[in-house]
Amino acid sequence: MTKSELIQRISDMNPHLYQRDVERIVSTIFDEIGEALADGKRVELRGFGAFSVKDRDSRVGRNPRTGDTVYVDAKRTPFFKTGKQLRERLNGAD
Repeated sequence: MTKSELIQRISDMNPHLYQRDVERIVSTIFDEIGEALADGKRVELRGFGAFSVKDRDSRVGRNPRTGDTVYVDAKRTPFFKTGKQLRERLNGAD
């Protein structure tokens, strides 16, 4: 599902809301999650999952094409862990 499909679905389920308002709400939620992760914070949505940031150390890697050794800088990557309810829903354990 894309962001625009999500906005459309929420708008369809809530005809009393204007689509532009739903778009603003969805964008604000995503922006806030992004800002929290950029600040190194954890975002938990109960029943859905938790977003966090993992720090990856610098390392020496290999270019798979040439086999040359390359230095890979340390970086921070987003990480998502599913919540129990979502896992159960995906695996059919209702």
